[in-house]
Amino acid sequence: MEPDIFTSHTKELSASEVVKLEEQNKRMVPEFKANKLEIDAQRHWDLFYKRNETRFFKDRHWTTREFKELLTDKAEAGNLERRTLFEVGCGVGNLVFPLLEEQMKEGNSNDKSNPGFYFYACDFSPRAVDFVRSNSLYDLKHITAFQCDITTQQVHDHIATESLDVCTMIFVLSAIHPDKFGDVIRNLWKLLRPGGLVLFRDYGLYDMAQLRFKPGHKIAENLYMRQDGTRSYYFSEQELAQLFSSNGFDVVTNSYVHRRTLNLKEGVDVPRIFLQGKFRKRMSH
Repeated sequence: MEPDIFTSHTKELSASEVVKLEEQNKRMVPEFKANKLEIDAQRHWDLFYKRNETRFFKDRHWTTREFKELLTDKAEAGNLERRTLFEVGCGVGNLVFPLLEEQMKEGNSNDKSNPGFYFYACDFSPRAVDFVRSNSLYDLKHITAFQCDITTQQVHDHIATESLDVCTMIFVLSAIHPDKFGDVIRNLWKLLRPGGLVLFRDYGLYDMAQLRFKPGHKIAENLYMRQDGTRSYYFSEQELAQLFSSNGFDVVTNSYVHRRTLNLKEGVDVPRIFLQGKFRKRMSH
């Protein structure tokens, strides 16, 4: 696999790619169907986990590499307070369990000078949360998982205001309607301590998956319906920076990640574009 390329430049479209995007506009998802997708969003994700159970997503061991804040900082060993991390849209736990496993391996949980993270995890799908709770590593001493719609105020029934150090949103915001993005970010702002971080990765503008959609799948600008009724949104760098900075965060890093997966044996060359960022809660809104 070629190394990832980090850039602030939006991909330049070829003439054929421009035609593909124009074709998508010729037949949009009708308004009544788009509204129904919003109403049925939870059901579609629950059916997704019913079909795929724990098989669809690989464990995200890369995350500790990408986001150093996820590793307990040995330099902070003087801080005896256990840090808190909240995974928004945890699915079946492919991010949180590798982190917990790593932490337990290092013995952090028993090291009084370096107690590691306490994890919270939520998902829109009750079925996904059931899978998390039935994982052999699930233990309330280390992790609490709960079902909630992060676009509403439900999360505040589970986590205290200004109690979190880190929130992660990995391929989650893209599944939510853009009209509700601000509600999500404001919820995270309330939950984080001043100086707390949001770690973000999601689909970037003009990713291969966006260009592949056929007419009849586009709901609105950069928002699409998949075959299974779930939705995906493709973010521009400027748009994401604006979303966070207008809701009480400073942009620490924010860039497109161009990743190319080459499999010569199978003749597969897959160029992907993600958007990755770190956003810090300002001391005052």
